[in-house]
Amino acid sequence: MINTRIRTGALLLGIGLGALLDGIVLHQLLQWHSMLSAAVPQDSMDAMRISMAADGMFNAVAWLVTLAGVWTLWSAYGRPGALPATRVFVGYLILGWGWFNLVEGVVDHHFLQLHHVRDLPEHVPALDWLFLLVPGASFIAAGLALARVKAERAIRERRAGYERRGTGATAGR
Repeated sequence: MINTRIRTGALLLGIGLGALLDGIVLHQLLQWHSMLSAAVPQDSMDAMRISMAADGMFNAVAWLVTLAGVWTLWSAYGRPGALPATRVFVGYLILGWGWFNLVEGVVDHHFLQLHHVRDLPEHVPALDWLFLLVPGASFIAAGLALARVKAERAIRERRAGYERRGTGATAGR
């Protein structure tokens, strides 16, 4: 059985890192949209300031989720139990990233209409649906496929936490 803290930490990291990548690439580098670009017309400096503040809040929340993932993984470090294989850990990271993309796409793009994948200079509706499929649903499917390996292959032989330290410390004495 995979340690619940490790699984939760990996999911939180995937959500947070996926959100940060979205903010960095789509908001800042490509400038396809801002957090409120469909709700607040970007036609004045005041509107741009409001959008930049909303982007900052989005990135701050993404950073906090990432920090929660790191903290959760760190809290698993001192506990006994086996570590998941790298493939399983990466599967949970990708699964979290996919869940972020799917939920954020449905809520912000379709339900609340705050922004779309491509708002600036103009809205491209097909990209909203493509966003749900490619980094959304396909990342969830890929993450599940990687995370759902047979139990005997999912657990590495090395141990975590007190078991590892206890074995190494007493073996040399």
